[in-house]
Order: sequence, then structure tokens, then C-alpha cells
Amino acid sequence: MEISGKVALVTGGASGLGRATVEELVGAGARVVVADLPGSPGQALADSLGDAVRFVPTDVTSEDDVSRALDAAADLGGLHVAVSCAGIVLARRVLGRNGVHDLASFAKVVSVNLVGTFNVARLAAERMVALDGPASADGMDGAAADRTSGEAPEERGVIVNTASVAAFDGQVGQAAYAASKGGVAAMTLPLARDLADLRIRVMTIAPGIFSTPMMASLPAEAQESLAAQVPHPRRLGRPEEFARLVRTIVENPMLNGEVIRLDGGIRMAPR
Repeated sequence: MEISGKVALVTGGASGLGRATVEELVGAGARVVVADLPGSPGQALADSLGDAVRFVPTDVTSEDDVSRALDAAADLGGLHVAVSCAGIVLARRVLGRNGVHDLASFAKVVSVNLVGTFNVARLAAERMVALDGPASADGMDGAAADRTSGEAPEERGVIVNTASVAAFDGQVGQAAYAASKGGVAAMTLPLARDLADLRIRVMTIAPGIFSTPMMASLPAEAQESLAAQVPHPRRLGRPEEFARLVRTIVENPMLNGEVIRLDGGIRMAPR
């Protein structure tokens, strides 16, 4: 898909991987809705990037909040790309010094990271289909049925979700986080299959250890230790490297239904 002139939604877009993605897409000529929590620097980011960007305070687990963000995308011309970067982390053992892992915190991580990602994907797909008319009951529409005639664009939209290498190499204390990101990875192919006849692609990126505000909260020696675990390049990933992969996914129509590890070859140790 050609990015220039298109409209994108980026959740978690006010910082870290999401912010880099917003900046990459704007640089490629897109108009972007930044969806992030009310207390985030989302408005400041939108102000710095000009009229091409709007900030909408958003909790990804709220249907109403996500719908408002998608309304903003419609005002900009209609949604073509949805990138889910919103997420939270939790480090807690099943049985630790403070007792058993509480169920509420496990459920919250899964709700934000997995349910929130699905919430955005399903509502974004609905808006993408609405760009050129509703689909029929069997999932096909006139444009999709005539996809080989040259009369309709090859694709309506692209959805890019964010998992983690923890989905495959979850460490001690990562039961909740790994479960949530494993769910994001596992639903990639069925989402892509569900939406294929509607000409919407779905991909997932599973980043390794990246230099984000979350990582910056760790002591310097902890960051250095984590960076040293990456085979090559032996450093933390840079948010702009994640953003460039998002751009590649959007621009390459043969990328569909797959999870791409973006991790420098790391395989996480138990701890």
C-alpha cells in the first residue's frame, strides 16, 4: 500500500515504539491519529507534527474510546492503516515473596495487551471496509469480487499488531505478559484469514529488547546487561527500527498473516 495520502491510527502512539511509528508514517506522507492515554504526551506530539496529526485520548479496552479515535481518522479521510503499540508490562512470579500472583493484575495485562489489541483490530477493520461500501453477508463485496479486473485497489487496509519475544521466550515473572503477547501472536493468522476476502492484511511484529521509556526506567547496568544478550547488533533496538518495519509491512502487499521477530537474534534466558 502506498502510504502517502493515507490515514493511519497508532495506539500507544505518544511514546516509544508508537511515537517512532507516528513519526515514520507522517514522514512518508500519511495523516495519523495518535491514540494514547489522557495523561500521555500525545497532544504535545500532535502539536509538534502539525495538521497531519490528531491526538485522541484512548483506552484501547474501551469500545467508545476506540470508536472516537476512529471517528477522528474518518475526519482525516478514512482509515487505511491501524498499528497497535499500546501495552503494559508486569513482572510477578506465580508464587513469590508477597504470596500468590493475584488474578486481577493478570487479567489487566491480558485485557490491555490482548483484548485491547483485538478491540482495535475489529473496529479498525469495520471502518476500513466502510471506505468503499459495506460487505455482503458472506464477507465478499463487489470490489473484492472484482479484484482481478483492475477496477478496485488491491487492498483496503493493513493492521499491524505488536507482540513480543516474550510470547515465545517468556522469562521468570512474565506469565501474564507472555500470555498476553502470545495471544497477539496466535491470533495473527486467523485474523488475516478472516479479513482476506475484505482485502485487509494483518501482521504482527514481535520486538526484542528496545530502547523505550519503559527500558529507560531500569538502572544503566541492567540495560547494559540486557543489550549484551543480543547476538548482533549487540545493543538495544531503536524505536525507529521498529517503525521502519511497520512501514515495510504497509508497503509490501505480500506480507500477511505472519509474526516477524525483530530482535537481533536474541533468545531470552529464563531470567
